[in-house]
Amino acid sequence: MKTKTTTLLSALAALAVAGCGKAPETAPAENTTQPQAPAAAAESKQLSIYCWSEYIPQSVIDEFAARTGIKVSVENYASNEEMLAKLGAGGGNYDIIQPSEYVVEALVKENLLHPIDHSKIPNLKNLSPQFLNLPFDPGNKFSVPFMAGTVGIVWNTELITGDIKGFSDVFKPENKDKIVVLDDAREIVSWALLSQGIPVNDVSDGNLEKARGVLANWLPLVKVYDSDSPKTALLNGDVAIGVVWGGEGAILLNEDKKFRWAVPAEGTHLFIDSLAIPKDAKNVANAEAFMNFILQPEISKQISDAFPYTNPNLEARKLLTAEQLANPASFPTDEEIAKMETFKDVGAQSSKIDELVTSLKVQ
Repeated sequence: MKTKTTTLLSALAALAVAGCGKAPETAPAENTTQPQAPAAAAESKQLSIYCWSEYIPQSVIDEFAARTGIKVSVENYASNEEMLAKLGAGGGNYDIIQPSEYVVEALVKENLLHPIDHSKIPNLKNLSPQFLNLPFDPGNKFSVPFMAGTVGIVWNTELITGDIKGFSDVFKPENKDKIVVLDDAREIVSWALLSQGIPVNDVSDGNLEKARGVLANWLPLVKVYDSDSPKTALLNGDVAIGVVWGGEGAILLNEDKKFRWAVPAEGTHLFIDSLAIPKDAKNVANAEAFMNFILQPEISKQISDAFPYTNPNLEARKLLTAEQLANPASFPTDEEIAKMETFKDVGAQSSKIDELVTSLKVQ
């Protein structure tokens, strides 16, 4: 789950203007738990995926192609808004995208996603009910959970002394130029809101002003903004503490025992990144075959091995090691998850969130 500074609202507007209403030509394959190349002549043996960087291992792409004969092309993006802008500009002709929960909600509102035929994805049964039928897509009519995760705090115990429990322990004057944070306006504002006891989706003008006051003190302390690979600055010793994605934190904990992880005491965001099909996708049956393939336990395990986020696939979790399951950055406890919030589509306020953070970063 990675976002940067182009606003969701403007990206959605561009996408709506571009017109994603062309009817796809589809003839789905007979349903099995193994991927099969769709038999319809109207649909080519092609699949175009537009996804987050560092999220789908190349080995998984290669195995799907080998099993089905479908040629897969993959492009990466670094933010939901980058993806939406590309679609809105008419580029790509993608069959699968990976929107986060609040983006799925917005795309559904704008009628920009193709409905999913659940009968073609029997491996949906492998997913935990905890990640299904959520308010952003009731009944999962348009999205299939791919990976979930949290945002938390990771620090180098050789460089940071004392206990770290929350955001207030990160953004201290003594940590100036030792901090890496996600380059993500929505995330950054959510931390400030949580520090004031305000829910992450309560982004009224008044609450944004409260967040501004907090961030005016916090952001001058930050050395590095990075949503693609914030772990790199920590591994290199360029910084000592960071607010990062759970999967990045898990890799650091696996890499070196000097790193520690904490779920912020103030609360944090639970993100759910899904697979979805744009309304104008040309290869819908191939996309559904890929979704079903991804949900096979052994394939889902491969993804967790490479990118250790919170895997919503219960059958895949049975294949993970005890050490993987015990990594607190990969798998927060049910108690911790119960205190987290998913992001909602906040409409026009998204541009104000972006402007707030952008203005403070340049000071």
